[in-house]
Amino acid sequence: MCRLLCVQNTTAFDIADHLSIFARIARDSREYQGHGWGCSWLENGEWQVYRNIKPIWEDSMRKFGKTSLLLAHARSAFRDEGIVVDNNMPFISRDTSFIFNGELQGVRIREAGRIGAEKIFNYIQRFNKGDTHTALKKGIGIIKKRTRYIRAMNIIMAQPTSINISSIFSQEPDYFQLHHKDNGQQIIICSQPYPGEPDWKVIENHTTFQITPK
Repeated sequence: MCRLLCVQNTTAFDIADHLSIFARIARDSREYQGHGWGCSWLENGEWQVYRNIKPIWEDSMRKFGKTSLLLAHARSAFRDEGIVVDNNMPFISRDTSFIFNGELQGVRIREAGRIGAEKIFNYIQRFNKGDTHTALKKGIGIIKKRTRYIRAMNIIMAQPTSINISSIFSQEPDYFQLHHKDNGQQIIICSQPYPGEPDWKVIENHTTFQITPK
């Protein structure tokens, strides 16, 4: 399944620094993460989005500048299907940027979307009346009840004023468990710790929480 990254800092940082590390994580993953990739970043309070169908490790990071909030997603398409750039995350709705990884089987919800991840995003957004954290908890609660089996369902929904995270997995914690690092100025959430960097902590299974940018 896909790889996720979210970085928030009190001051602007070089996007390429983090994307270069994330590209190596995706390249070296035990599952193929080369079905395209995408990222979103805040610029003057608005989301900017970039998507490319080629693997992230084959792309150039020199095109990116600086930001205080970044999301990135390297895609491993379910059953190698739907490999088109429009299916690459992040997905954007109003002021919210969304990335997902996981696999759900026997989902009984009706929602518009080209792929399962987009359907999940749109479904959660149904409940978003200005409180994304509450919408995320409510949407996930219903999806859990209406799904036969959740192999994993990791979600990051970021806005200029908040980052909302949910992590659920039923197997392979060494692969699906999210990790985070907070040094007081910068928060990083990633599918794997940055290689060679200490002080990473795991995000516990079956948790949903909100981070307010510093």
